[in-house]
Amino acid sequence: MADAAQDTAEEKANWHWRNTMMPVRFFNLDARAAIPFCLLLLRLTAIPLWILAFVNLMIFRYLENKGLTFPAAMRTLRGKITGPNRPAWVSLRHRTMKDFG
Repeated sequence: MADAAQDTAEEKANWHWRNTMMPVRFFNLDARAAIPFCLLLLRLTAIPLWILAFVNLMIFRYLENKGLTFPAAMRTLRGKITGPNRPAWVSLRHRTMKDFG
């Protein structure tokens, strides 16, 4: 019984290391999704910036409800823009096999 209590005490002492890779949250959203609100600090009266910020906020809130994180949503968007056919590397940049023996 004492060993179990000691194990949980050691686990609790190391919990902060487990949480170091957690994404930064701002009002229950990924903080990177709130970047357009930083633009509002420059000019608070610009209505298009408010609209852009709230549309951005709603889009990423919807994506998080679907299970996509902010980086995963950006990768998905990049994949949708580039399409299924990606050009191959230029032939000059291909690496060739070398025998150093």
